[in-house]
Amino acid sequence: MAMKSGTKLGIAALAIALGTTVLWFRMTGTVGLPDSRAGFVVAWIGAIGLGIFAFVRGTSIPGALAPLLGVVVSSFLLFTVYISPQTIDAAKSIKVGDTIPHFTAPDGHGETFDSASLNGHLVLIKFFRAHW
Repeated sequence: MAMKSGTKLGIAALAIALGTTVLWFRMTGTVGLPDSRAGFVVAWIGAIGLGIFAFVRGTSIPGALAPLLGVVVSSFLLFTVYISPQTIDAAKSIKVGDTIPHFTAPDGHGETFDSASLNGHLVLIKFFRAHW
């Protein structure tokens, strides 16, 4: 029995969704996401459209899983990128060698940490914000 054309399109939609998802998470792991996310957005919108078109063309019941997953994964990632624009104000950013502004924050034990306690010490502070 031959595979329905919608199932083939659905597999392509899932491949695009999973491929870009793997690339996205590899890039977030190295804090290397590009400033422009247009390529990811286009790929996810394409996977959503392709998945929907797969249903229009017709799939078998088991063949519907691929386009459904492609649409769900792409929609989720598109939504997370939409709600988290990750804009950076260069004028307010701290650069290497700058003096850090005074701040307090809870430490790992729930105690209050004060940045003034670092005065006179060489310190490396790494801030990481996840990209999802």
